[in-house]
Amino acid sequence: MKRLQDNLTSSYLQAANSLNPRRQRKKVVAYVESYDDVFFWRSILSQFETDRIFFEIMLPTRDNNLERGKKAALMSALKGKTGQWLIACVDADYDYLIQGATEISRKIISSPFIFHTYAYAIENLQCYAPSLHDVCVAVTLNDHAIFDLRQYLEDYSRAIYPLFVWNIWYYRTSHYGEFTMSDFLHTIETTSFNMNDAQRVISLLHSKVAKRCQQFKKANPNAKESYHRLEDDLRRLGVTPETTYLYIQGHHLFDKVVMPMLNRVCDKLIRQRQEEIARQSVHGTQRRNELSCYNSSVETVMPMLKKNTAFTSSDPYKRIKEDLTAFLSHTSYV
Repeated sequence: MKRLQDNLTSSYLQAANSLNPRRQRKKVVAYVESYDDVFFWRSILSQFETDRIFFEIMLPTRDNNLERGKKAALMSALKGKTGQWLIACVDADYDYLIQGATEISRKIISSPFIFHTYAYAIENLQCYAPSLHDVCVAVTLNDHAIFDLRQYLEDYSRAIYPLFVWNIWYYRTSHYGEFTMSDFLHTIETTSFNMNDAQRVISLLHSKVAKRCQQFKKANPNAKESYHRLEDDLRRLGVTPETTYLYIQGHHLFDKVVMPMLNRVCDKLIRQRQEEIARQSVHGTQRRNELSCYNSSVETVMPMLKKNTAFTSSDPYKRIKEDLTAFLSHTSYV
C-alpha cells in the first residue's frame, strides 16, 4: 500500500506539471525537516527559479507518518518518491563527513535528489563568521568594530579541531559509542563569554582538548596514520582548522558559542550608541526623542541571526549551489 501511495504521489506531480501549458512554470516540491528550515532553503532555492520552473517548500504531512525533525523518518518517507519534481533538503549533520558509514549517510551523499547543507546544519551557516559583524549592525544600528567576531570563531575552531577529528574518526567506525558527540560537546563547552577575557577562554579550551587528545592517542596507539589520512580527507570535504565551527553540532554553536558572544557585543554597542546620543544632545527633550527613536529601532539578536543569509561566500554554500546547478541542468527543466 505504501509503495502504491509513493508511486501515486510521484505520478501526481508529474501529471500536474504535464497539464500545464508549455510556457507555464513547472513546480518542484522541496521537502524540508522543520519550520525553521523553510526560510533558509527559500533563500537559496529562489535564486534558481526561472520563467520555466519554481520551487514550493513543504514539510511532509502526517499522512506520511513523518515525525518532524527526524531526518531518518524524512529519508524513509521519501524513499521511492524523490525525483524530477520532488526533492529533499536536509541538514548534513555528520552524515556528510562520515562518508557512507551509515545507510542514511550513503543516501545523502549519493542521491542527486537529496540536497544537504554540507555544514552540520542551517544554524552553522547562519553563524558564518564573516557575516556576524553585519548581524550586529542590523541589531544595533552601530557600525563600530569593538570585537573581532571572525577571529574569535577562527581561534575557537583551531582550539577544537584536533578533538573534532578524533570525534569523526570514531564516528566512521562501529566504535563511535566510545566517543559520542555529546562527549565531544561537553569537552568543548566554554565558560560565559567575556570580550575582555576571550583569549583566556580559548587558552583553557586548548588545554582541555589537548588532554582529551592525549587520552585517545594512548587508547589508540596505532591510529596515527589513519588520523592523518582522515585530516586529509576532511580537508577535501571542506573542513579546515579555521572553519571547524561550521561542522560541529549546529545548536551547540548557535546557543552556546555565538549567541552569548553576540548578546554581549550587541549590548555594549547599544549602550555605546545611547551614551553617544545623550552626550551629543543639546537639551533633555532632544535626548529623550533621540533615545526613543533609537530604542524603537533596535532589534533582538536571535531573530536577526536566524534570518541571516549572508553565507553566500562560504564553501558549503558554493557546494550547495553546484549541486542545484547540476540538478537543474537536466533537460526537463530547461
